[in-house]
Amino acid sequence: MRVLTYREALREAIREEMARDESVFVMGEDVGAYGGAYGVTKGLFEEFGTSRIRDTPMSEAAIVGLATGAAIVGFRPVAEIMYIDFLTLAMDQLVNQAAKMRYMYGGGVRVPLVVRTQQGTGRSSAAQHSQSLEAWFIHVPGLTVVTPSTPYEAKGLLKAAIRDDNPVLFIEHKMLYNTKGPVPDGDYTLPLGRAEIKRSGKDVTVVAYSRMAVLAEEAAQQLAQEGVDLELIDPRTLNPLDSKTIVDSVRRTGRLVVVEEGCRTGGVGAEIVARVVEGAMSSLKAPPVRVAGLDIPIPAAPILEKAAVPTTEKIVEAIRQLVRPSDARVPGGTGGQ
Repeated sequence: MRVLTYREALREAIREEMARDESVFVMGEDVGAYGGAYGVTKGLFEEFGTSRIRDTPMSEAAIVGLATGAAIVGFRPVAEIMYIDFLTLAMDQLVNQAAKMRYMYGGGVRVPLVVRTQQGTGRSSAAQHSQSLEAWFIHVPGLTVVTPSTPYEAKGLLKAAIRDDNPVLFIEHKMLYNTKGPVPDGDYTLPLGRAEIKRSGKDVTVVAYSRMAVLAEEAAQQLAQEGVDLELIDPRTLNPLDSKTIVDSVRRTGRLVVVEEGCRTGGVGAEIVARVVEGAMSSLKAPPVRVAGLDIPIPAAPILEKAAVPTTEKIVEAIRQLVRPSDARVPGGTGGQ
């Protein structure tokens, strides 16, 4: 099977959907000749022209508002927001308008809108360009939230999002664009709202998404050499969340670790833990553990940025503490650990 980067897989998904459906178009800051802030739309301007690859003013409110209107009248816009931090400037358009219109009009209006954005640490971009805000958006009924971790998922989930008749927030990670992985030739989609068991195991269930799924896989490989059999689940879609797959896994393993880059307080991990406690409390052999970002603004200094978020080493130590408490060297289950 051929190998593509995460960036190339996203670009291929957009290109194929634009070729398949003339109602699909791209809009955002510098998505045209420049090719997008992270190069995802590079080459599409030359292929599809100004009518379908539209550069916009530097206004997130305008981008999401115009895209919502276009979706309502029959187009399928793919809007790019440079950083998820900047979605704070378009909360009304996305949360109060796009996510609610189909319900408020009794199903008489469709909003087939995709908002692509990126998040996360790793480039020392400081507090206003490094946040992981997915927990904000899973709280919004009517808004699907997707977080692919591999090139295969990036393509299949983006194609599914573009074809969906409801608004989708498609969150990429700035440190995944250059990662490589196998991607099948031709057309395929992956179902929204369905988790993937990326690694089967019997000792502990680890739930991780986006870049954290990559780090969790690294931790799993290291722990396997120590005899720890880890089951890794990537939700892929955070809203709707595939609770059944996670709960069923915990019923088998009896232990749960959730890894997220966002702040610990009010995070996605808290929601996952709550659902597991509701659905598999009697199966738990130990309290669930959250490995999460610290409740602080993200520092710009690389060494401080790394200290503020989960790493492979922190994930390994948290799992050791849960599975073999006597072997643990660093306390786990606290922010950033």
